[in-house]
Order: sequence, then structure tokens, then C-alpha cells
Amino acid sequence: MSQSPAAARTTAGPAAEFVLAGDLERPARLTVPDLLAWPQHRAEVAFECATSGVRNHTFTGPLLHDVLMHAGPAFDPARRKDRLRFLIAVRGADGHHVLLSWAEIDPDFGRAPVLLAATLDATPLDRAGSQLVLPQDRCGARYISGIEAIMVDGGYGGWN
Repeated sequence: MSQSPAAARTTAGPAAEFVLAGDLERPARLTVPDLLAWPQHRAEVAFECATSGVRNHTFTGPLLHDVLMHAGPAFDPARRKDRLRFLIAVRGADGHHVLLSWAEIDPDFGRAPVLLAATLDATPLDRAGSQLVLPQDRCGARYISGIEAIMVDGGYGGWN
């Protein structure tokens, strides 16, 4: 028996990977299988897409906050609330970019349950690459498919 087209897309060839870089103690290259090492969260979402109307999907994956904390953001422990100056830039394979503030995902502030999805509607994203999922967004513009890079930047420390 042959595989379904969806199964063939997820098992043939190497898994897509993305880069975690920037102001991190432990920059890394991660794949969807790597993301499965973190606790998995489920998000059933409905968001508006400018080209195809309302989309309904179920995603699973770790929280962006958990993955980035594991990479060791370079927060200055001597500066109270230093983490609030950090930005997170995400780039997809199609060139789509989005920028988040650390405060959006921080449990002490916005606490947004932003996911790095490992599955979309129960289909593994191994070959397509992880997807940024913002369940709190009404519009799907900040959903990034096929993540290629996540850059953490705390470069605003020079402001006085």
C-alpha cells in the first residue's frame, strides 16, 4: 500500500529546520522533531485571511516562550525588567516577516500563548517547517509558515 500524498510530504527527505539566533547564550538550529521535546500545547484557531476568508485549524507545538528561554536570552540580571527591551523577529520561507515584543509572550506581561507549531490539523509539519501561531489574533497576517529564522534582539540597551 502506498502512502497518502500528505504522508509522503512529511516523511520523504530531511526535516525542514530553522535558526534561532541573536542575543542568545545558546543559538541553535531546530527541526519540527526537535520541537516535540518541549511540552506540547494545542490551539484551535479561527482567523481571517485576506485571500480566503475565515480559516479554522488546530495546531500543536511548544510555546515560543519556552523554546526561547531554553536558548538563553541575554537578559541583564542587574537591570530590572531588562527583558522588556527585547524584540523577536520571525522570517518565513516565503519572505514573510513579523516582529513581536518579548512582553507579548512573557508570562508576567502579555502571556500570549504563541506556538511554534509542529502539527497542523494533525499533520506533522516536518517537511513544511514549523509555523508561528498566534491564537489571540483575529487576523492571520502574523501566522508565519515554514519558519526559516527567529532572531532575538535586545539592542535597545544604549538608550538613556
